[in-house]
Amino acid sequence: MASPPEKTRGAYSNPSLETEDISVDETRALLTSSSRRSSYDSADDTQSPKKSNPFFIEDLHYTPEEEQSVLRIIDTHLMPCILLTTFVLNMDRTNNSNAISDNLPADLGFDINVINTATAMYSVLFATACLTGAVIAKIVGPHRWIPILMFSWGLVTLAHVLITDKFGYLTVRCFIAITEGGVIPTTLVYLGGFYKSTELATRLALFWGVQHGASAVSGLMASGLVKLRGVAGLEGWKWLFLMDGIITVAVAIGTWFYLPSNLIKTSGGLRGRTPWFTAQQTQIAVTRLIRDDISKKSYDKTVKWSDIKDTLSDPGIVLHLIITSIGQTPNTPMYTYLPTVIKSFNFSVSIANALTAPPYLLQGISMILVIRHSDTVRERGYHGAFGAGWQLLGWIFVRSLPSGTGRGIKYLAAVFVASWPSTHPLNIAWMSENTGSVGKRTVASGLVIGASNIYGVWGSQIYRADDAPEFKRGNLINIAFASTALLLWFAQKNAYRLRNARHAAILSKLSEEELAAEEEVREIKGNQSPLFHFTT
Repeated sequence: MASPPEKTRGAYSNPSLETEDISVDETRALLTSSSRRSSYDSADDTQSPKKSNPFFIEDLHYTPEEEQSVLRIIDTHLMPCILLTTFVLNMDRTNNSNAISDNLPADLGFDINVINTATAMYSVLFATACLTGAVIAKIVGPHRWIPILMFSWGLVTLAHVLITDKFGYLTVRCFIAITEGGVIPTTLVYLGGFYKSTELATRLALFWGVQHGASAVSGLMASGLVKLRGVAGLEGWKWLFLMDGIITVAVAIGTWFYLPSNLIKTSGGLRGRTPWFTAQQTQIAVTRLIRDDISKKSYDKTVKWSDIKDTLSDPGIVLHLIITSIGQTPNTPMYTYLPTVIKSFNFSVSIANALTAPPYLLQGISMILVIRHSDTVRERGYHGAFGAGWQLLGWIFVRSLPSGTGRGIKYLAAVFVASWPSTHPLNIAWMSENTGSVGKRTVASGLVIGASNIYGVWGSQIYRADDAPEFKRGNLINIAFASTALLLWFAQKNAYRLRNARHAAILSKLSEEELAAEEEVREIKGNQSPLFHFTT
């Protein structure tokens, strides 16, 4: 139901916005005029935080049903494409582990220690690319940077077919890291321009859930493609990368012509000539976003040095980065060698790859359920601790198995630990909603994805050749990391509670005039303002 005209007419700043539909020419005219305003140019955003684009209506009235209608449009038009991009991304990352189980090291003349070296190099370069990816996205535009990166890593994936030795393998893995590294932080920045903070965690759970789905599909594909060994003179694992590269390049081209730049520009290309929203729905889409987070009035502004400094000096963000690096460390040995470990239970290569599908699917499901519940009850810390606790129990289960345990029980233990509800998207969403400014959120997005990959430097050394095939020593190390992560989730929750208490104490001492003055600079001060309330 449309909002009554008498309630909203006074808020309209442009007569063309009073129509139910908006033409392409009208949209272009509005964008042209708005590009000269602070929310797009952001040259004077610190002096004029109240300026905004013409689709933000401060006293706009709309019903929950109208907002849900807008949200459904975003979910059905935007998210499927975003999920497809991350599906393709994780196919390559999983195919590497599938290729290892198909004797890639032996084919190229080295052992798993070289794989560990490649993983460490990949982690450093991937993390470095993450740090720059979100910043470049603000300059180029996330809707352009995502397909550019996809096309690039698609070509590098195809290059796996050409490698014949250790040097070639290390080289392509380095270039894969450079081209893949920026896409996830860029996507985080991009989604922040469409979703409220209370909606982002569930969408990120879907984002990473689809990655686990891609891992499952990749395992099933590998179980068939590795049987092509010898066809056209190629090893089976080369067929994996060949198919993945073709799919990636095709999806990248489609994505270039589909992703919209923002909520206002939703027509054209593969999206069709009709905008996703009517004029009033566009107002609702923009207004609800800014009401949820005032810093998004200037969401298109680029990153400044002060944003980097503020990010690195924020104790909450620093602890989120530590949680990421510590809590995700056991993922490196688990995901790199899961097919190989399962194969060591006396399964064939094709069956071992197929058996990786259940734990990947179960992890995606458990992760989405836990994070969806977190969004529903608006609680983060205990939900993260639950996931970390599950992982800890899983590693204890795996480590406690005697050497002569049957392969069925060994596989059950592997499934249990690998299906833990990953806390990574929950940690990112928690960090994002507590940053308080667009600049800090952009920098933090790159840092957290970098932190979620830099752990591969030390994580790649947990499983060593002299500890195979049961990796008793390595699993003790995994237990230590999982235990520390569990404690860190409780520490972060208590830290945010203390900061909220400090803000409340400051607010209680402010006069009405001081409170009004604080409201005026709220956007500039971000989470340093006593008006800011941290999600715990």
